[in-house]
Amino acid sequence: MNKRVVAVVLAAGKAERMGRLKQLLPFGQKTVLETVVDTLLATSVAEILVVLGHRAEDVQAVLSGRNVSSTVNPNYEKGMFSSVLCGLDTLPQDADGMMMLLGDQPQIRASVVNAVLDRFQVTDKGIVIPEVQGHRGHPVIIDIHRYGPAIRSLDGAEGLKPVVRGFPDDTEIVRLDDESILRDMDTPEDYERELRLREIDDKRDEWLRK
Repeated sequence: MNKRVVAVVLAAGKAERMGRLKQLLPFGQKTVLETVVDTLLATSVAEILVVLGHRAEDVQAVLSGRNVSSTVNPNYEKGMFSSVLCGLDTLPQDADGMMMLLGDQPQIRASVVNAVLDRFQVTDKGIVIPEVQGHRGHPVIIDIHRYGPAIRSLDGAEGLKPVVRGFPDDTEIVRLDDESILRDMDTPEDYERELRLREIDDKRDEWLRK
């Protein structure tokens, strides 16, 4: 059976540590959030759901014309876990898996997303997590039939950790050689780092095409 996986992109926060709304920061020819969504559109994920919050209309505007759904989390100021719950509650009824991806991870490659998706399709385990050198990252896929009630029962103090760390016998690890799965952008220094790394990647790709 082909399991239907919906990617939930968490893009509701105020980005107070960044000082600017990081979803709308330039990243190449696009914004950070556009880059994340376009990467997902290039994968085999069944559907994309973007969870909005702070300045929802402005963020929604950059996604115009793309085949994505969105929902507004009215409780986004309570933290990221409230957006996880909002996404979970907005999933279509035919969804089998929820892929969690942060809206500030434009460096994640489509090949990484597809590797996690492909493993979820073939494993009987309910949680699939990528790992590099012993460190776990994103995106994570969770079987919502198996773990939806457990997620809803959490108080949010530790986010999703009690679920994604709490069932080792039902967790499939996808070992990758790509440390980008570990990074996000919380500060201006993080943003500058990702811009530099993107420039390096672009130059390498240009050289390979010659």
